[in-house]
Amino acid sequence: MRPELKEYKFDSMLLSTFTAAAKLRNGSEKEYRTMLKYIPYFNGTVTAVLDTGEPGQLFIECISKYLENYITAREKGFHNAITTFCFSPGILYAMDVYPICLEVLSVAQTFAYRRGTAEFLDFCNEVGYTETSCSSQRGTLGAFLAGVGADVDMVLTDTPGVCDTNANAFAFAAAYLKVPFFSLDMPPVLSEARSDEYHNSDFRALIAFIEKHTGRKLDIDRLRTVLREIERQEELVAELEDLARMVPNPLPVSFNLMVYATRFLFSGMKECTAVLESMLRVASDNASRGASGLSGGVEKMRAFFCYIDHYTNSLRLWDFLDRNGICYQGNILSRSWSNMAPHVKEYRTEAAAYSFDYGDLDAMIRTMALHNSRMPMIKSIRGPYDAPDMWLQDTLSLAKMYSADCIIYNGTPGCRNTWGMVKLFARDTEKAGFPTFIMYGDAFDDRVESWEASQDRLEEFLRVRRLLV
Repeated sequence: MRPELKEYKFDSMLLSTFTAAAKLRNGSEKEYRTMLKYIPYFNGTVTAVLDTGEPGQLFIECISKYLENYITAREKGFHNAITTFCFSPGILYAMDVYPICLEVLSVAQTFAYRRGTAEFLDFCNEVGYTETSCSSQRGTLGAFLAGVGADVDMVLTDTPGVCDTNANAFAFAAAYLKVPFFSLDMPPVLSEARSDEYHNSDFRALIAFIEKHTGRKLDIDRLRTVLREIERQEELVAELEDLARMVPNPLPVSFNLMVYATRFLFSGMKECTAVLESMLRVASDNASRGASGLSGGVEKMRAFFCYIDHYTNSLRLWDFLDRNGICYQGNILSRSWSNMAPHVKEYRTEAAAYSFDYGDLDAMIRTMALHNSRMPMIKSIRGPYDAPDMWLQDTLSLAKMYSADCIIYNGTPGCRNTWGMVKLFARDTEKAGFPTFIMYGDAFDDRVESWEASQDRLEEFLRVRRLLV
């Protein structure tokens, strides 16, 4: 790693970047447009987000607040914990532990800096971690291993989609940093009594672990407050998902990113609720006018991403979709699996969903355990891809509900769980009538395949399949 990168804490630099971005709209329109010239590798992200109006402003502020929270946690007498996007942070906020989500921070860096996370990715390999692992964790993990991030109190994770590269990244981090480690486990079957009971007892062990290492007991009233906030957020997501079924779709292409990123950062907190409420106001206004969320106003086709997005610098994936009139119908990360979700109701998959119960502490812990066990990847990619309530069924149900014209897969070379079955998966989605495109780049590392090369292949697919003229 270059010595220059060790001069400043990477997360403090990110905090400064997003704090400044949150203030760009405080001046006049001329001042705002002039300032964009001085952030050439960040202005694509800033304009795509801030041009959505209030939702984008609140979203940028959320990222800034999130960074400040975990960076200053120790100063304020609290704790922080490295964790994953598949881990709901609600229980952490209920116990005064601020989450450090590696994947979200990797995305924030690729959006803000042209260099992305390349040197942090490589530093993990320099200190002994495998280069065939998922780049989403390594992109930030390398910074903490190099000592250029905030001091860390513990590592709390789960086994998302029974993903070995993800689980190993967090185990490696805890061992290298010499901090306490806890991992929730996920049985291969989702919706049966034994699995639910396992999740429940496992979650209790997590709470006991946090209590031991923070010296704080779980506050029942605080947990209830967080749960009620999560329920409100799931209601808002369900309404947004329902609006996205309309033709034209009234949601701007960046809204799906904002939905899942905000929930990964602030699930159970007012900050997340505020962003979602603002998004719903904008989407509802568009819907009332019959307006598309696309900046050009003309919806030419609809695409559903069956896995994750491509986090190239300056939101070029979202820009590509928006410029070409491609309505973005979300991906596996933006889905809610509460019993309020429209796809749960339409396809009667209540057994695979979860509901809210505030009766007593046992009921609330059970609710949180079920909520966490239905986070992205954990819900859909824990067993055989074509098993009930797994990846194939979920994808086809959502693609049908959203009237998608095609399905697009994107991941990282380290996504061995999906790469091991994606060709079979695509065969089945094609048989179901959905042209399916497999991207071969790395969602977090443009060195594997440049965005320009990925875009060329995607455009070729859309032309050959006559989806976009």
